[in-house]
Amino acid sequence: LQLGNDVVGYWPTSLFTNLANSALTIQWGGEVINLKPNGQHTTTQMGSGHFPEEGFKGASYFKNLQVVDVSKTLRSPGTLYTFSANPNCYRILLEKCSDAWGNYFYYGGPGRNANCP
Repeated sequence: LQLGNDVVGYWPTSLFTNLANSALTIQWGGEVINLKPNGQHTTTQMGSGHFPEEGFKGASYFKNLQVVDVSKTLRSPGTLYTFSANPNCYRILLEKCSDAWGNYFYYGGPGRNANCP
């Protein structure tokens, strides 16, 4: 992935010698540290702070998910799974592959809210 002159999401094999030939799992998504200030869930947002059900107009997303195979060719990642440790605070919504966006998903949430005390 390239953004302007910067390459995003690529790390040379010299940095990860145990992964020089392949990986078994690839993950995309977000992460929030929750130290439970005052015994409550953090107010830290994930992504835009909007739940994925808001779609393109509100939620954060990853689109055109691809992996590099052993022949160094970009490919669809195959079977995709979702996981949310606390769906009342943060969620993920995997969408069907489209011609314009490839494999994609919406994700995020506001952190502490009425359903996530």
